[in-house]
Amino acid sequence: MSAQDLADRCEEIGHPIPRNVIANMESGRRANLPLVDVLVLAEALHTYPICLLYPVGYVDRVQRLPLQYSEPTWDAMRWFTGDSEDFGMEDDMLRSFRAHVRHQRAALAALKGEKHERWKAETAPHQAEREEAVLAQADYAERVLEAKYRLRSARVFIREDGGTPPDLPPELADVDPDVGNTDEENDL
Repeated sequence: MSAQDLADRCEEIGHPIPRNVIANMESGRRANLPLVDVLVLAEALHTYPICLLYPVGYVDRVQRLPLQYSEPTWDAMRWFTGDSEDFGMEDDMLRSFRAHVRHQRAALAALKGEKHERWKAETAPHQAEREEAVLAQADYAERVLEAKYRLRSARVFIREDGGTPPDLPPELADVDPDVGNTDEENDL
C-alpha cells in the first residue's frame, strides 16, 4: 500500500491523514503521533493498534516510553496491555474482565458440546452409542452450569467495582437475570 493509498483509506474512514504526514512517519521524521491517528491507521491497515505501537515479530526491541532504554517488543506490548506484572499487581477490573471472557468462552464451548452430544444421542444407530452420548451430554450440561455460575460471579464482581459487564450472547442470557429476581439466581 502506498502512502497515498493509505491517506485515501484514512479519508474514507473519516479522519484524513495527509500523504506527506504518512511519509514523514515512515521515514522517522515525525516522531509523535496522536492516538486518534494510530487508531485510524490501524483500521486502514486492517490491523490492531497495538501492532502499530509494538510490532511484535517485526522489531526486536522498542522503547516502551520515550527517553528510556529499549526492551524486547513482546515485554513492552505485555506492559501496555496489562499482561505483565511490572507493578507487582493486576488491576481488579482488568482481572474481572479477563475472567468474564474466560468463563464466557467455557460456557459457549460447553453449550456447543452439549448440543453435539444431544444430536449424537438422537441419531445414534445403536443403544450403546446412545447411552454414551447421553452420558457425555450430561457431562457437558454440568460444565455449562459451572461456567455460567463463574460467569455470573465475574459479572457481579464487575458491578460491585462500579463497572458495567460486557453484553452477553443470546444463548447466555439466563446468566444475567433481572435485578431482584432471586429465583433465577438460585436455579444456577
